[in-house]
This record gives sequence, C-alpha cells and structure tokens, in this order.
Amino acid sequence: MKILVINAGSSSLKYQLIDMATETLLAKGICERIGIDGKLSVSASDGRSLSRNVKMSSHTEAFLQVKLALTEGKCKVLDSLDEIGAIGHRVVQGGSLFQESVRIDENVIAGIESLHDLAPLHNPAHIQGIRACIGVFGSLVPEVAVFDNAFHAAMPPESYMFALPYEYYEKYGVRRYGFHGTSHRYVSARCAELLNKPLADFKLITCHLGNGSSITAIKDGKVLDTSMGLTPLDGFMMGTRCGAVDPSAVLYLMEKEGWTVKQAADVMNKESGYLGVSGVSSDDRDLLAAINQGNERAALARSMLRYQVRKVIGSYVAAMDGVDALVFTGGIGENTQDLRQNICENLTCLGVKIDLAQNELLRLGAEGELSTPESRVRVFVIPTNEELLIARDTLRIAKDA
Repeated sequence: MKILVINAGSSSLKYQLIDMATETLLAKGICERIGIDGKLSVSASDGRSLSRNVKMSSHTEAFLQVKLALTEGKCKVLDSLDEIGAIGHRVVQGGSLFQESVRIDENVIAGIESLHDLAPLHNPAHIQGIRACIGVFGSLVPEVAVFDNAFHAAMPPESYMFALPYEYYEKYGVRRYGFHGTSHRYVSARCAELLNKPLADFKLITCHLGNGSSITAIKDGKVLDTSMGLTPLDGFMMGTRCGAVDPSAVLYLMEKEGWTVKQAADVMNKESGYLGVSGVSSDDRDLLAAINQGNERAALARSMLRYQVRKVIGSYVAAMDGVDALVFTGGIGENTQDLRQNICENLTCLGVKIDLAQNELLRLGAEGELSTPESRVRVFVIPTNEELLIARDTLRIAKDA
C-alpha cells in the first residue's frame, strides 16, 4: 500500500508518499505561503525535482497542486490517486482525548477542534488540512490522525500535573502534555532494536535536539517524563524559545515593558533562545560561524544549551533511578558532534565513555553507537523518521478498518 503523509501548517503543507511494501520514500514536497502568493517544491526519490511559484489561496488548492505533482509532470510518481491506499495526518495536540492514533471521522474532527485553545497555531491548521484532503481525495480513502503528544499519554500524574490550583486542570486541562512524541516513539523503538531487547527492559533517555527541542525519560517501556509542557515552550532553550524561566521574570518584564499577553508570548516563543541570547541567529551553524569570529554571546548561547541539556538528563536519571541508554536525534542531535561530545564528557559520573572518532563520523543521516565497550551507558545517534512512523500507524489502522 502507498501511504500519503501530511503535515499541515497555517500557511504550509508538507507531504511524503511512502510505499509501505518496502517502506520506501517515493516523493516529498512542500506547499508554502498558502493564502499569500504560493510556492511548490517537490522531489522524487530518483533525484527529479521542481520548484515553482503557484497561487494557492487555500489548503484545498494546495492539495490540488500535490495531486498534480504526484500524477503529472516532471516529478510524476503515480498514474492515479487511486494508488494511494490511505492518508496519515500529523496532529500536534490530542490533549487527553486521544491517547493513540485513530481513524478520522467527524467525531475525531470535532475532538481536535475542541482542543484549539491548547494549540491555537497548530490544530486549526491540521483541521484545514484534513478537510481539504477529504475534499480532494474523497471520504472513501481512510485518513488517520497521529498525535504528537500521544506517546506521552502514559505519564503518571506526578509528572504531568502543575502545582497550580487543581481547578484549572479540571476546567481547562492545564497540565504537561509533551510534544515530539512521534519522534521520541520512533527513536526509542529503533534503540530497542539496536539493543536487541524489549523497550520495557531498559531505561532510556531520548534527546530530540533541533530548532525545537525536548528530552524524554522512558522507563518500563512508557514515558515517565518529558521536558515540553502544556505547549512546546517549556523545557530548555531552543532556537527561538526560552524554555523554562522563572514565571516572575515574565510578569516583571510585562510590567516594565508594558507587554500584552501576545507580546510576551511572542518574545518567549520567537525572540528568545539561541536567537535572543546570541543576537545572531536561531541556527546552530550560524552561531558556530560567529564564535569563530570571536562572538562571545554566540559562545554563551551554545554553552547554555549544553548545560541545560545535561541538567535535564541528570534529573531524568534521578527520576528513573538510573539509565541504560541515551539517544541523540533531531537536526542538532544528529549533526552537531561537539554538542554530543560536551554532553557525554560531562556524564562521567554515569560511566559514559564515547569513541571520539566514531562521534565525528555520525552525522548527515548516519546511524550508530557513540559509546565504547567500557561505557556503562550505551549512547546512540538515531536519525528520526516521524513520517515513516505516521505511515506505519496509518497502514495498521487502515488495514484494521
């Protein structure tokens, strides 16, 4: 079966087409600037590619462009849309309603819509994508929602509750939900394969490090804790997000600067993290280039990230009473060797030892183990593949329908 995987944003639509017989990527693309001017970029697995400006006033029009790209022209990979057996959608926030992937129907759509307040930038866009997809492909093609926080649903209350008045949890669902769950689920399962043992038989910490970052503690095969909270803002510093800060610091600045709630949210989500501290960029590669030119704030930002990652890892080791394996994934986790070296060389109390030469080799999609035979904790680099996991869930649910 061929599965189409969709990740719809407010003004974008990313897709991948995967042949599940061999789990082979056939084509991928992105529709950008939907409702503005529009741009389509497409590539096929054999190297063919195209990029063109095309007006897309809605997600429905974007799906029509996806249809054309898949079945006609330079990057054609299908003779007909009938070859697509099912469609999987990434949905960021499933709240407490959805603790696993589900086939989409009107009740599911209503449930996702009811959670708009918890993910105002994401869930409405996902609904647009789902509705547009049904409009183009019809209601007979199975569509599946895969929720970004579902993997974290097993967290115990002592992990997910905030120490706020309990009534706000009851009234508004204010609690820790966690995100990047699809990535954490994929790399944890892959780590279990590499260790040749069930996930339930070892303690694991997975580090998804990129422009958005989160760390998850997995014990007895279930998530014990994760660093992101009610929203993806919580945790440690990221590309433009501040991560956890003293709430009073935000209240203080709101008073001093006269910020509205939206302005405060914009500062914390879009102007902080790497960008805010360095004043240079949200991209780790740009910071490294600035450091080579003597930029001390860029160096400070990178040092802060390394310290905060180590601190979260240490807290999760305490929470699980140990750790057997550590995984790095995400754009920074997969490609930034000096970050991995810094973190691992400061975990000597855990008996972590890594092969520096192997560390240098593991980048640009390479998978492998960093740790030496003497290391008491196994350390891996595992490139994430959220789209493949979404496709696997979609295939399983479509077959069971």
